[in-house]
Amino acid sequence: MNRTLSLQKNVPLLALNSFGIAAMAQFFLRIERAGQLLQLRDDATLSAMPRLLLGGGSNLVLSDTVNALVVQLALMGKRVNSEDERYVYVSAAAGEKWHEFVLWTLQQGLGGLENLSLIPGTVGAAPIQNIGAYGVEMQDYFHHLTAFDFQTGETVTLDKSACRFAYRDSIFKREYKDRMVILEVTFALPKTWQVRLNYGDVAQFLATKNIVQPSPKDVSDAIIVIRQSKLPDPAVIGNAGSFFKNPIVPAVLRDRLVASYPSMVSYVQTDGSYKLAAGWLIEQCGWKGKSLGRVGVYPKQALVLVNLGGATGAEVRQLAQQIRSDVRGKFGVDLEVEPVFI
Repeated sequence: MNRTLSLQKNVPLLALNSFGIAAMAQFFLRIERAGQLLQLRDDATLSAMPRLLLGGGSNLVLSDTVNALVVQLALMGKRVNSEDERYVYVSAAAGEKWHEFVLWTLQQGLGGLENLSLIPGTVGAAPIQNIGAYGVEMQDYFHHLTAFDFQTGETVTLDKSACRFAYRDSIFKREYKDRMVILEVTFALPKTWQVRLNYGDVAQFLATKNIVQPSPKDVSDAIIVIRQSKLPDPAVIGNAGSFFKNPIVPAVLRDRLVASYPSMVSYVQTDGSYKLAAGWLIEQCGWKGKSLGRVGVYPKQALVLVNLGGATGAEVRQLAQQIRSDVRGKFGVDLEVEPVFI
């Protein structure tokens, strides 16, 4: 085994996953330089192990023992690259915390990412999930990324089309899962910024502050306050953020449901289908604020499952399955889990 790689055994992962599960990594490797990934690939022993890539640990539900090589990506750095007539191009390494990167872009006087403030996780994880909030998705300002290809041992550059972004989805969840490791992400932030107030609660918050012409920082500040009022802080209550995707259903099903439930929340999509609010569906099934053992549904937001203290991955899975079963039984709608169960 290459001596420059510091392999650790039986490493606690409690502080490295936002759900606060007391998991243990059988083997653990911290990557601080991109070149270490090539060393990992070329090491016969390490490359043969099952591998789990770990960023901020905010989109995972771990089992008690992770029988794999847990690879923590700790590549750091951010910079303004260049600009043209329309955009300023900024880059951040995969290990940078997403929210801190957003705040940094605002400090540079650059708007665009403010609606994505306070989303947990790292920059490297953002494209995998195509994170989104308050009417904005990461892909809206994405330009390209660099990634290490474990299959070829090369560093490659992928543009937006190559990443195949969709709602909370990308090629890194499918063909490139376990093959590509994102190293750095570059964004194109517009020189001519336009506020995006797609969600009424943001506009209402700004109105209460008598802010008529908000700046990017004003929008960010508003979203931070709103998210803090609705969502639990993982440092205080273990959680993985929104646990279920908002389901997209055919118009015929949506119309049938609205006839029975006139207050049901739905949003028409470009193809004529409808996106339903998963939190509303869960709340209607009576789960908001309820618990199952050491796992519960957050009282302020039914989309969020929380660790009430000492929860295991199996307990989280059990609650998620029960919620999905109840929603399917009441509405005929299948909820898809956002976090990955390991």
